[in-house]
Amino acid sequence: MENSIDTRKKAIIIGAGIGGLSTAIFLQQQGWRVALFEKKHELSEFGAGIVLAANAMAILTQLGVDDLVRKSGAPIGIAEIRTWDGELITTLPTEKQAARYGTHSYLIHRAQLQAILFNSLNTYTNIQMNKKLAAIDQNDGQVKVYFEDGSEEKGDLLIGADGIYSVVREMLHGPSELHYSGYTAYRGITTFKDKRYVPEVGGGFEAWGRGKRFGFSHLGQDQIFWFGAINCSAPKQRSQIYTKQEVLKQFEDWYAPVSAVIQATEEAAMLTHPIYDRQPLACWSLGRATLLGDAAHPMLPNLGQGGAQALEDARVLAQCLQGVNTSSKKELNDALRSYEQRRIPRTSKVVRQSRRMGRMVQLSNPLTIGIRNSLLRMLPAQVQIRQLDWLLGHRI
Repeated sequence: MENSIDTRKKAIIIGAGIGGLSTAIFLQQQGWRVALFEKKHELSEFGAGIVLAANAMAILTQLGVDDLVRKSGAPIGIAEIRTWDGELITTLPTEKQAARYGTHSYLIHRAQLQAILFNSLNTYTNIQMNKKLAAIDQNDGQVKVYFEDGSEEKGDLLIGADGIYSVVREMLHGPSELHYSGYTAYRGITTFKDKRYVPEVGGGFEAWGRGKRFGFSHLGQDQIFWFGAINCSAPKQRSQIYTKQEVLKQFEDWYAPVSAVIQATEEAAMLTHPIYDRQPLACWSLGRATLLGDAAHPMLPNLGQGGAQALEDARVLAQCLQGVNTSSKKELNDALRSYEQRRIPRTSKVVRQSRRMGRMVQLSNPLTIGIRNSLLRMLPAQVQIRQLDWLLGHRI
C-alpha cells in the first residue's frame, strides 16, 4: 500500500541515477510528491558493474530492495591481489568482513540496480526522460526549473543528482575544474568461465603491474565484469575509443585470465574513459537547492564507494527533511545545513582516501612496487579490516 501524500511537499530531482532514484524512494516514503527528470532518452546506466559494500547494503535494506540486489548480483566471496603475472600478494578477508558486518559485499550491473530502484517508485513520483536543465529560479517560497524544451516545473526543494558533470552544481556554485587521476579506465562485461573463479563463490582478483592494474569479478547472471586502469597523460576529450586489440596489447602476457576475458568481450561492449574527480565543496546548498552523490562529491573508484556514498546521502537528506515545514525558509535551510554537516566531512574523507589508494595501486617504480607488495603480504587480516572499518562499518 502506498504512503499517504502530503500535497504541500514537492521535491524536484535532476538525475535518475542511483542517487536520484534512492532519494526519490526515501522521500516518497515520507509522503513527498517527487518530480524526477533525466536528460537521457531512456533509463540506462553505462554497461559496467558497481560494488555495493556493507555500508551500501545497509541503505539498500532500508530501501527494501536488498533481497532483490542479492538475487540479481553476485557476492564477493573471494578478493585476491596478485602481481601482473599472477603471483599472489594477499587475499582480502571477505568472510571475516561479512561476519563482522552481517553481509558480503555484492557486485551488480549498474543498469540492473537502477531498474530495481526504478521499480520501487510509486505512482506519485513523476519521472520524465529527455529533459535537459536550462535554468533555475528560486525565491523564499519556491524553486522553479526550466528545461531546454520550453517546459518548467516548480516545487519546494531542488536536488541536483546529475553526476560528475552536474549542471545543477555549476548553476548553484559556478564552474569547477575536473581533477584528472592520472589514469584511464577500460571496462567490459562478458560471459566467461574460469575454474579458478567459480560463480558459486563470487568475486575474483586484481592484478597490479607497473602503472597498470586489472580487475576481474563475477557480476551475477553468469557474467564477468572487468576493468583495466592505465597511467597516461590527461586526454583532450572526456572519452576515447580503443580497439580490443589495443586493450589486449596493454595487458599482453599478464596473468592468464586477463587476456582471455578481454578476448571473450564484444568490442562494442567495451568502455574507455579517463577517470576524474573534483575538489570537495565547502557547502552544497543554496536557498532551496542542494546536491547529492557525484554532483556533490565525485570521487575516484578506488574504494568502490561512489554509489554507496550517494545512497548514504539519500538516507541522511531524507532524515534531515523528516517533518520539515517546507513553507518555512528557515526550517528548510536548517535541514539542508544539517544534511551538509553530517555528510561533507565523511564524503570529503572518502574523496581524499580514494586518491591515496589510487596513488598506491598505480605505482610505476619497481622499487616502491616491491616494498608495497611486501608490506601487503605481511599485513594481518584483522589490520586490513580495521583500516576500512570507518568506511564499511558506518551505519545511518
